Amino acid sequence: MNKQINTAMILAAGRGERMRPLTDTTPKPLLEVHGKPLIEYHIERLAAAGIKRIVINHAWLGEQIVQRIGNGSRFNVDIVYSKEETALETAGGIKKALPHLCEHNDSDAFLVVNGDVFTDICFANLLENLREHVTGLKKELLLAHLILVPNPPHNPEGDFYLHGCNVSKEQSGDTKIEQCRSNKYTFSGIGVYRKALFDNISQASQRLAPVLVDAMTKNQVSGSLYQGVWVDIGTPERLTQLNAQR
Repeated sequence: MNKQINTAMILAAGRGERMRPLTDTTPKPLLEVHGKPLIEYHIERLAAAGIKRIVINHAWLGEQIVQRIGNGSRFNVDIVYSKEETALETAGGIKKALPHLCEHNDSDAFLVVNGDVFTDICFANLLENLREHVTGLKKELLLAHLILVPNPPHNPEGDFYLHGCNVSKEQSGDTKIEQCRSNKYTFSGIGVYRKALFDNISQASQRLAPVLVDAMTKNQVSGSLYQGVWVDIGTPERLTQLNAQR
């Protein structure tokens, strides 16, 4: 995964049940933080990182996203949409969008970010570190690189374990990632994936976690720890708290 990555996907198809009643009339990625929709923060940061093409999947109230964001010209990126009649979960949504993600791409890897998280991560630094600092693993076998974060109160047990991680405010150096053991960190919803990760799954609704866990058992997943700003906008209360911060 050391080639230039110039394509990204923003996951925006979820119904946002826990965010109701806000999401009864507004798709979660269009909920605003300090007067700007969540999804626009991602688009601006991806564009600043040199990403040229962004794929956005959508289902619930998805036309609102299309109308608000458009073709990406005002962000200086090319935006295309992957419409889902009903949300296909993360892995299913990525599988459906692969023709857009890998079209005219000189790399078989692409960056994916959840549309309902707020973060100050520098995608340019992430991509540069990924090119330069994957060590101790066979690069040709890596199918995914995940960004993990310290566990928030709503996920105290974490998701995955980083083996041999040096912690810093920015993302740490790349290292092997595993599901088992203690001292787990939380998956941020930000990752870089290779097309081959999704070769053996159908386009039907499918969660990403089982796909990643299977790849972890084969030492095909690396990861980094990020300790900057990251908030999972999972409830109206968390959105209110974030908007109260300055």
